[in-house]
Amino acid sequence: MTTASVEKPSFLKAQIGGLPRPFWALWSGTLVNRLGTMVMPFTGVYLSQARGLSLAATGIVMAVFGAGQLASQLVAGSLTDRIGRRATLSGGMLATAAAMLALGYSTTLPAILASMFVLGLVIDAYRPASSALVADLIAPAERPRAYGLLFWAINLGYAVGMTAGGWLAQSGFLWLFWFDALSSVVFAVLVWRAVPETRPEPEAGGPGGGMREVLRDRLMLAFTAVVLGNALVYSQTFTTLPVAMKLVGLNTGEFGAAMAANGVLIVVLQPLVSGWLGRRDPARTFALGVAVMGAGFALTSFVTSTAGLMATIVVWTLGEIVTAGIAGAIVASLAPAHLRGRYAGLFGFAWAAAGMVAPLMTPLLEISASALWFTVGAIGLVTGAAGVALSPAIRRRAALNER
Repeated sequence: MTTASVEKPSFLKAQIGGLPRPFWALWSGTLVNRLGTMVMPFTGVYLSQARGLSLAATGIVMAVFGAGQLASQLVAGSLTDRIGRRATLSGGMLATAAAMLALGYSTTLPAILASMFVLGLVIDAYRPASSALVADLIAPAERPRAYGLLFWAINLGYAVGMTAGGWLAQSGFLWLFWFDALSSVVFAVLVWRAVPETRPEPEAGGPGGGMREVLRDRLMLAFTAVVLGNALVYSQTFTTLPVAMKLVGLNTGEFGAAMAANGVLIVVLQPLVSGWLGRRDPARTFALGVAVMGAGFALTSFVTSTAGLMATIVVWTLGEIVTAGIAGAIVASLAPAHLRGRYAGLFGFAWAAAGMVAPLMTPLLEISASALWFTVGAIGLVTGAAGVALSPAIRRRAALNER
């Protein structure tokens, strides 16, 4: 008696197989868009060098951009549910291209301020639509893997785009604006042509629509607070960390070399672990990742060299990899199908708010490095504990929404 052998899928197929074609169109567009992300990493340099703005004026411009981002996620989330995922994403990308070129050709402070506010409003408008598309297209069990692959595409594209942007900037900043605008247009066209509209209609007799319905969801509000804690920890990478390392005595070259470990680890490890992480309890896994991130940043208080900084970066990057695909999957599991855009918008709002609050922690450095980094570590641990506490409720909600 013989038994038929079952051929096991290859490791690569297990990591990327089984996802629908529209997802890969979204993934490809995300990668192209991030390959063209060249303006934002060099905005401060552009404003001060090319446009001759003072440090104070540059700070005001960046604050206006941040205000646009705060409004962006809530507005885009509502549009995602009202006019559709595809229209919001493509429209946001076309608006980003126009705002990029407007900023590139703006020469006066009022024009720069207006362009930066509009850019803040539209540059990340694609995120709620993208998140909702994944939730619409992908079965719950596969969502962590799908969100993880999108995170991987963002990091891969950003790393290449930033490197190319530094080279192109030497030939003139205007090149950066044109490449960024072109990549946004390509993303818009690709999604419009290759991704179907997936917006579901509200169920008869079910919960209503509107942001008010989202804000009544206590579980989502509690998880948003957890996301805010996670975002506050991560936001130290581009706010207080560069300042703290300069005080330690590391120059920009040494800091950049150490930070490269973050991108390398994400590009190498993220596709390998997304499927495995997706089989774990989402809220507990997310909580673990945040706690590891917090521990990694707490260790930064002992850094005195490039090697020491790189070691701490390895620790918090591992936590970042764990959280990357899980958070979006949790939000998708909490949201009624017809409100996925708004739920994703609230999630994005937490990240935008953290980006504005995180720099306010810099004065802790005037007390001591330990005061800053142990505070960041404590935020990570408390956030992780809150995530564990929410885990049973999140599991119950996910089971209810999957029926």
